[in-house]
Amino acid sequence: MGTRFLPATKASPKEMLPIVDKPLIQYAVEEAVAAGVEVMVFITGRSKRAISDHFDKAYELENELALRAKSETLKIVQNIVPPHVTCVHIRQAEALGLGHAVGRARAVIGDEPFAIILADDLIDDGGAGCLSQMVKIFDEWQCSLLGVERIDPAETQNYGIVRSNSIGENLGRVEEIVEKPKPEQAPSNLAVVGRYILTPTIFEKLDQVSKGAGGEIQLTDAIALLLRDEPVLSYEFSGKRYDCGSKLGYLVATVEQGLKHPELRESFKAYLQDLKLN
Repeated sequence: MGTRFLPATKASPKEMLPIVDKPLIQYAVEEAVAAGVEVMVFITGRSKRAISDHFDKAYELENELALRAKSETLKIVQNIVPPHVTCVHIRQAEALGLGHAVGRARAVIGDEPFAIILADDLIDDGGAGCLSQMVKIFDEWQCSLLGVERIDPAETQNYGIVRSNSIGENLGRVEEIVEKPKPEQAPSNLAVVGRYILTPTIFEKLDQVSKGAGGEIQLTDAIALLLRDEPVLSYEFSGKRYDCGSKLGYLVATVEQGLKHPELRESFKAYLQDLKLN
């Protein structure tokens, strides 16, 4: 519900908060497109119509831009989603957790592996994106894969934490996964962040789990069951993760992405230098 960003998120979804000139959810979609994803499934709450509107056609806006001969801006609006990509929007009527949200997509996904991106975690690898890295690994290993990052051990209660045995560079086989353990109970400081590739077997496991931490259906609990039947790998991705679910992480992402923006970077850099001098 984006409570950490109230009142900004009272009427607008946190996923629509802009980083420079694009909302967080658009960065996620662009990362998925770069990884070869052609069907996007958005699981949204009843208060998040702005997300589906953002990826829909905007006839009035496009007509107005065309009349004003703003061809470049019109092109940006029309190409938010490439023509070959299909968007499916499914409503999660109750906020029952990530596991429940993933389960809502079962009818669309069917018996295929699929990726999950949580827009709160913006990951910049300077290239095609974190999910592209993970797709290459999945193509080789053909099993579920979790994007992970080493964190401050004091922060384990904010993440799903895994214990893995190394099987290659930045790659491990998950032996244990725990949702939001206290630091003294955490099996490691290797945290699962908002990137997953999962086999469809996860849906069977989601059917078996009951409400866990926070009274929600936890995806972590279903992955723990999946470990008993299938290998699950952890991957320490290349790139920088911005925790845009926190105010500080959001501000850092805005500044650093602003310094990379082709239209703004020079003038923004000059402003920051002047600000520091003053």
